[in-house]
Amino acid sequence: MQQRTIRLLSFLIVAALPGAAPAAAQDEAHVFRGATVIPIAGPPIESGVLVVQGGSITAVGGPEIVAPQGAVEHDLTGRVLLPGLVDSHSHVGSVSGGDRSSPLHPDVRGLDSIDIASDSFWRARAGGITTVNVMPGSGHLMSGQTVYLKLRDGGRTIEDWLFCGDPLTDVCGGMKMANGTNSLRDPPFPGTRARSAALVRGLYHEAQAYVERQAARADADPPAARDLRLEALAEVLAGERIVQHHTHRHNDIATVLRLQEEFGFRVVIQHGTESWKLADEIAAAGVPVSITFIDAPGGKEETLDWSLEIGAILERAGVDVAFNTDDFITDSRLLLRAAAISVRNGMSREAALEALTLAPARMLGLEHRVGSLEAGKDADFVVLSGDPFSVYTTVEQTWVEGRLIYDRSNPEHRRYAVGGHDVYRTTAEEEEALRRLLEGEGR
Repeated sequence: MQQRTIRLLSFLIVAALPGAAPAAAQDEAHVFRGATVIPIAGPPIESGVLVVQGGSITAVGGPEIVAPQGAVEHDLTGRVLLPGLVDSHSHVGSVSGGDRSSPLHPDVRGLDSIDIASDSFWRARAGGITTVNVMPGSGHLMSGQTVYLKLRDGGRTIEDWLFCGDPLTDVCGGMKMANGTNSLRDPPFPGTRARSAALVRGLYHEAQAYVERQAARADADPPAARDLRLEALAEVLAGERIVQHHTHRHNDIATVLRLQEEFGFRVVIQHGTESWKLADEIAAAGVPVSITFIDAPGGKEETLDWSLEIGAILERAGVDVAFNTDDFITDSRLLLRAAAISVRNGMSREAALEALTLAPARMLGLEHRVGSLEAGKDADFVVLSGDPFSVYTTVEQTWVEGRLIYDRSNPEHRRYAVGGHDVYRTTAEEEEALRRLLEGEGR
């Protein structure tokens, strides 16, 4: 009963946020002055000014920016203002994917499972995350479709947080794939790495044939029968749905590069533990890497050759690099830490900041809307107490589309920043989802 009450309060808090006002409030202009503004699209601006209205950024620059008449003024002197963080790999919201009936489930949609009332989303808000790619686990070669979410206020159903317009007709996320040890099980799952690759290649060849049949019967009466499995892969082949590929070891990464070359799909290497061993090959293929930063390696055989210099090595090779939380694996509140440690180990500040914002936005195909502070983009940003890479810095505020969704000065919000098991309660369903995830990740 206590857990149900806490979850209900967590759900209702969203509607009680300062930004959860009538839509007219979003049309009110807000001006943020005095902070060091880091737009990512350009150099930092001391005593910067950010103007937002109607959910979008209307201006960003120095003190010379003129505020709209009647705008709400915010003094951020001494603070740092950064684009909202983009987490390109997370499992918040008790997401699920395919079951054990098959190793390949391209038709399964993660959005059909997500619990929008889960308090795990508060970890993301408290960590400055405004956009998240929520993915099924990696215990399958293809566990299903991921979903890109904007952590807006006042959400009641998953539709309120989607980037896409209509989940019945639009592409609302990527395709989660995996190789390596996770999917090696008893039949119908593969028992070897080679068999894993063969199963994936076979299904993509089926998808190519499906595309040809659909094109040949485009004007036929009756039209060709739909196949939801192959339809989703047709979107991958067309470049409309990006493959988000769990892979750790260098030989598994090489397999991903071969699949990308054979079928021409867009792919992001997720985790990429040994990607530093193939940095030049990855760069030549134009494939980005979303790093799950491991600060305590050893729990998984495939991560034994992890290097703290992975970000720096990939940056020098010319690879587009992002950091992710893989939450529950890393707490969403600690995403900034991954970039900070990477800077300490040789990565440039500029690349590390981009790896939290614009780079992951590119990996999701969302760079036209989020990831940098530019006029016309969504008004998603974070107010920090100090340098983004200082251990003493805290996330003070998180704004999404011009609305305040997290405010550390609010005691009800602050507890999500500092609390542990006493704040983040789990239901039996969430515990089961965590167990399945950890089984799949082999952690």
